[in-house]
Amino acid sequence: MTLRLAGIFSDAVSNNILFVAIGLVVFLVFLIGSRLIAQAIGNQLNKRHLPTGMIVLGRRVVTVLLLVIGVWAAVGFAIQSANVTLLGILLATVVAAFGVQDLLRDYVSGYYVLLEHHIRPGDRISMEGAGAGTVMEVRLRVTLLQTGSGDLLVVPNSELFGKAVTVHARAVERAAEASEVGAAKSEPPA
Repeated sequence: MTLRLAGIFSDAVSNNILFVAIGLVVFLVFLIGSRLIAQAIGNQLNKRHLPTGMIVLGRRVVTVLLLVIGVWAAVGFAIQSANVTLLGILLATVVAAFGVQDLLRDYVSGYYVLLEHHIRPGDRISMEGAGAGTVMEVRLRVTLLQTGSGDLLVVPNSELFGKAVTVHARAVERAAEASEVGAAKSEPPA
């Protein structure tokens, strides 16, 4: 009887070691895969001529996301339960969704700010609750303003998109330029 229990115990231990080894192999596959996929995404972002900071950020997000999924998959194999892996993937998805919500809001707002051209470098603007200044640069995620005292004010584009913004002086000049161009087009050639 004792030999039989010892045989069952040794089979269980060797079976557990096998699953732990499989878990380690799964993690290594995710580790190597995350590096390769992050490199491919970095190359694609580089082809689109995005700033270096955005390329690095994109690569890091992909690497971390795949490593988190890999850890949970490895733990699921090691303790022989698919529930741990599914729980880990669900938890990682929820955390990522909440973590990037504001960042995505800024980028989407930035697309609209850049496409609509209501605010351009050189414009003096003021916003409710965020301050006032001269627009130095409009980026995809933020707009840089120089205040009257010379300070640099970094405003998330979701603030520009979601609040009332007053554009001073340059807007009047642009309207005058647009009407002059329209008048020049309507005149017959001499």
